[in-house]
Amino acid sequence: MLVRGGSLPVLVLQRRKALVWGGTAVAVGLLAVGFRGFRSGIQSHGDFRVISRFCALKRSLATASSNLFLFPSTSMSIKPPQPAPSWDHRPEDIGKIVKDLIEKDRAFQDKIAAISPADCNFETVFVALSRSETEFDAVAEPLSFYQNVSPDKALRDASNDAEVLVRDYGVESSMRIDVYQAKVAAEKNIKESGQWEKLSAEEKRLVEKLILDGTRAGLALSEEKRTELTKLKKELSTLTLEFSKNFNEEDGRITFTAQQLDGVPKDVISGFTKRTEGSEEVYDVTYKTPDIFPIFKFAKDPDTRRKAFEGYESRLEINVPLLSKALSIRRQLASLLGYNTWADYITEVKMIKNGKGVADFLDDLEDKLRPVGIKDRATLLSLKKKEHEELGLPFDGEFYIWDYRYYDRKFIESSLDLDDMVVKEYFPVTVVVPTILEIYQNLLGVRFEEIKGTTWHPEVQQFSVWEQNSTDESGFIGYCYLDLYPRSGKYSHAAVWPLLPGYDLADGKRSYPIAAMVANLAKPTPDKPALMRHDDVVTFFHEMGHVFHGLLSHTKFSRFHGTSVARDFVEAPSQMLENWCWEPKVLEKMSSHFETKKPLSPELITKLVKSRYVNIGLFYLRQVFFAKFDIKVHTSSEDEDYTVLWNSLRESISLVKSGKPTPGQGTFGHITGGYDAGYYGYTYSLVFAADMYATVFKADPLDPARGQRYREKILVPGGSREELDSLKDFLGREPNTKAFLNELFGSSQANL
Repeated sequence: MLVRGGSLPVLVLQRRKALVWGGTAVAVGLLAVGFRGFRSGIQSHGDFRVISRFCALKRSLATASSNLFLFPSTSMSIKPPQPAPSWDHRPEDIGKIVKDLIEKDRAFQDKIAAISPADCNFETVFVALSRSETEFDAVAEPLSFYQNVSPDKALRDASNDAEVLVRDYGVESSMRIDVYQAKVAAEKNIKESGQWEKLSAEEKRLVEKLILDGTRAGLALSEEKRTELTKLKKELSTLTLEFSKNFNEEDGRITFTAQQLDGVPKDVISGFTKRTEGSEEVYDVTYKTPDIFPIFKFAKDPDTRRKAFEGYESRLEINVPLLSKALSIRRQLASLLGYNTWADYITEVKMIKNGKGVADFLDDLEDKLRPVGIKDRATLLSLKKKEHEELGLPFDGEFYIWDYRYYDRKFIESSLDLDDMVVKEYFPVTVVVPTILEIYQNLLGVRFEEIKGTTWHPEVQQFSVWEQNSTDESGFIGYCYLDLYPRSGKYSHAAVWPLLPGYDLADGKRSYPIAAMVANLAKPTPDKPALMRHDDVVTFFHEMGHVFHGLLSHTKFSRFHGTSVARDFVEAPSQMLENWCWEPKVLEKMSSHFETKKPLSPELITKLVKSRYVNIGLFYLRQVFFAKFDIKVHTSSEDEDYTVLWNSLRESISLVKSGKPTPGQGTFGHITGGYDAGYYGYTYSLVFAADMYATVFKADPLDPARGQRYREKILVPGGSREELDSLKDFLGREPNTKAFLNELFGSSQANL
């Protein structure tokens, strides 16, 4: 996911725009959902497979070396035209820096407000505000980032406290009617003077978006209502930030005996903390995905899986009252702003345009998926019955949520003779990661150069990124960071933070972008090196798609850079790129058995590709559940018991029993992290992803000419034009659903 992905994942949102509503900065990819079909997915927020598939880079990479990914040495000695940032802030410095930044920006806005109406124009108001916003974010964003990655709790806390200040100021700034009046006056003068026709398309878009910021903030309302809005926005900001902090700081454990862990691979168990409790040896398991997910997938004892699931779903019960309060505030805000629902407010600026469009899309998808899901459930339930009879276990005829991942694996192993643990042996981290980066570099015409600068942790790798054949500083593109290993207090899933956008400077030169991928990958064991499951490979490929969207975009203004597109489109480029991980020649290229060094055999590749859409009905019905919960709580007119709603919706939509009601909504980070009334976007954008891949790349996914077309038509424009215009430019026509439906249901339904 983007952190708070540029739109979907969570992009680091500009503080005086998106964050005025209190959405936590979402990293691109934070729960990145992709078109990985059956074998991968989106963050589960309460559902193990969904999380594994759509968001978290699970147990994949190793910490065997801080210099894990080796690149061929080159004679390159060009100095980048922009120095890399320093990551040497002290906790005691953060607050002062932010307070000074806010005071400086407040004084600047005072100057904008003091401009006489006659002197308000494009340069004095819109360009000036854009530059100020960019300069503000360039300082604030890295300071905010520390709370997600710093090993120093004092620094994380200082970062969190600073973000509270930034968000509160964002609310204050967004509600300045005097600045809004300057924008209105400038727009009037631009159009009456004839300057409007002389502006570029991106410049016109800047004017339109800055005006829209004011109207959507409620600046056309009475002073009394604006005061109430300001109060509610600040309260919402505090709630969502606390929700996010609880995620990062969660450090729970669940304990099992060796017998209870029967079936879980030994290399996984060896990573658990072992201790003696009474006279028995027990294992403490964290709720981090590399630890807990193998239990869902491999533990033979259904009671072990149930216990693990209930603990996992309840690990953030502390967030339940925070979410309830946030939803109540959103309803009040929507009412004050004149919208029927919060969903209508949120979707107004997305491709889908309104809450009804979301509901209709999800209803239609559920109707198509339900017959397939019922058939999938019957197949897995039959497998469960047979195993329970063989093991002498009681069978009540129900299929529980903690059964899903386990029997999904069993079915694939039995029907395709495909063992995920065998496939994993062909994907050592030291082979996969450099190969994926090589594929991207060749496809998009760029080159990575590892550099040794300051970072926030010794294991973080830093790269300068250049045009492939560059010979001087004009070929510089930006900087990239890879922070791939778990540690205490670190962001617990996978996401990309666009720490700095690219944009044009006042002197005509360029400010270059910076992107950071944050993940949590597994360590090597005494017997094996760090290995990636195929799901992990897909996720890494997806996340790198967000990185390159952030690096290769080239817009004049920072607010349109890279993943700053409509949130229901932001995942589409990375979802499209996941298809590479299902192409036989690509699988062969990036696989190498950790012992024999041989690539995946044609037989294994065929089985792996066939597994992609096994049980696809159940998988996507689970995604529909998350999206329907999200849209329901943002279209309802009153509070309700959200734990009851969470569990009842899951049972009715996902076709699985929940057992004891669990407060899974407390783990639904998307709903407070920038995806409120937006989770549908993960599936909605798959329509575009499938169309783009089938139309342009399917014939030759490694063709640099096709990669260049993708770079020019999709990545370069970023959000500087309507997403539909970028799609039409890339496809050569209007997008359609044919490829998506064909992927899910086969060609017989593709023309429905």
